Amino acid sequence: MKNKEINKIKISVETYYIEEESNANMNRFVFAYTINIENQGSVAAKLLSRHWIITDANNRVQEVKGEGVIGEQPHLEPEASFKYTSGTMIETPVGSMQGTFQMISDDDEHFDAEIVPFSLAVPYVLN
Repeated sequence: MKNKEINKIKISVETYYIEEESNANMNRFVFAYTINIENQGSVAAKLLSRHWIITDANNRVQEVKGEGVIGEQPHLEPEASFKYTSGTMIETPVGSMQGTFQMISDDDEHFDAEIVPFSLAVPYVLN
């Protein structure tokens, strides 16, 4: 049973459009995103794997699953955080990402840390 107070992982996101790697004429829009994972709970936890759902404006969905993030499986003590930057490419100037990090606490409880949907957008495309 998931204990929200013990396994409290806060995830914040910043996104960036990478114009020099993008090509609108070829429907190639490249974005970087920086993820900050913060353990606000009372028990340490390790990130085991990730599951991303990336959707473009044409409702084309890409799913990405894998072990860890950027080749690491960070172990977060209470009040500790881990920050990393990665990227993705979509075929439209606007899209979204969401997902989960699969975690295990030091007291052997498996749980998912939710990554709420966030936008990928070329600057000035959205009002």
